[in-house]
Amino acid sequence: MGQSNRGFAEAGLRRLHDVLARHVESGKIPGLVALFSRGDETHVEALGTMRHDGGAPMRRDAIFRMASTSKPVTMAAAMVLLDECRLRLDDLVEPWLPELADRRVLKRIDSPLDDTVPARRPITVRDVLASTFGLGMDMTSLGTPIMNAVFEQGLTPNLPEPMPEQDEWMRRLGTLPLMYQPGERWQYQISNDLVGVLVSRVTGQSFESFLRERIFEPLGMKDTGFHVPADDIDRLPTLYAPDPQTGEFIVWDEAKAGRWSEPPAFQSGGGGLVSTADDYHAYFRMLLNGGMHDGERILSRPAVQLMTTNRLTPEQNAARNAMARDNVHVSFGQGQHGGWGMGMAVRTYRGDYAPVGQFGWDGGSGTSTYADPDNQLTGILLTQVGASVPDSVLLMHDFWTTLYQAIDD
Repeated sequence: MGQSNRGFAEAGLRRLHDVLARHVESGKIPGLVALFSRGDETHVEALGTMRHDGGAPMRRDAIFRMASTSKPVTMAAAMVLLDECRLRLDDLVEPWLPELADRRVLKRIDSPLDDTVPARRPITVRDVLASTFGLGMDMTSLGTPIMNAVFEQGLTPNLPEPMPEQDEWMRRLGTLPLMYQPGERWQYQISNDLVGVLVSRVTGQSFESFLRERIFEPLGMKDTGFHVPADDIDRLPTLYAPDPQTGEFIVWDEAKAGRWSEPPAFQSGGGGLVSTADDYHAYFRMLLNGGMHDGERILSRPAVQLMTTNRLTPEQNAARNAMARDNVHVSFGQGQHGGWGMGMAVRTYRGDYAPVGQFGWDGGSGTSTYADPDNQLTGILLTQVGASVPDSVLLMHDFWTTLYQAIDD
């Protein structure tokens, strides 16, 4: 394979660069930052520009909207509380989230909202952390009364109206029945936002301040948060959601005066973070190191193992498989090969080049972040093209395919 570069073949690195450059030169990906490492060796590719129509070159320290790749990082706050016994997996959530007491559950997913039965048991911390508390984004059930209500209540991000502050968000959440019995079925998104509210109420701090104190600052993640300060706004690329029919670059979010230019009312653990490739690399390397960073323990080794081990039974996982299979927006990426841990996908079978045990997730804004314990490999790919078209998805596939080819042992 040619001369080795501490675990990467030189020929493989050249091929990876060429593949990434081809996507940018196609005109469909304005710019990207790719960071990948094995052991002590780290490589970075910053290609293209900050806007599709030119402008400033893409830079290594560009700040990206992480979308659903927020989930693996924000879950660490809850794991800190588990480590400190301020939360227990089988605690009921009602003392902190009284809005979720005395739940009622739809008789069928397409039932009217008042066609319910009592929940068989209360919701636990474990249910929330494993995304099985009973309510979420079910893209295979669009048009049902419950999904319409979720959208109407503003319980999900990326809608024209911003999500309300957390107490109002919880009040609205508490007016809805559950889709499924607690613990019965994996459900996307809402549980990850609920984690942020739970952490805030347990600690008496904002979710962001606790993350900053216990995760971001110890890891040196200086550019990670829920908005971009004015002094750094030029480092935030324009985000595009191209027209699915024509491919025209439609601006989804500008940097200046955009959605991330001011602190949000709701700090969304499910999709609200902005960050850089180096910041996310520090986080995933910490997970690969069993919770350690530069000699300091961030999370216990058992906490990391709990997060990065499949938590789902075959019955629970059926919903995740259906979402991947039946909804094109999320039917891509490394994370569609198996189960779910806490805040992230966990690969349980080898469906492409990556081995069992790889963990991480992808984001609808064109982000992909994974770590692989077997190869001690971390990969971070950040773009500004949303998944309204397949271009960023195809780039992700090609990045991971060529990255795994570049490994030289």
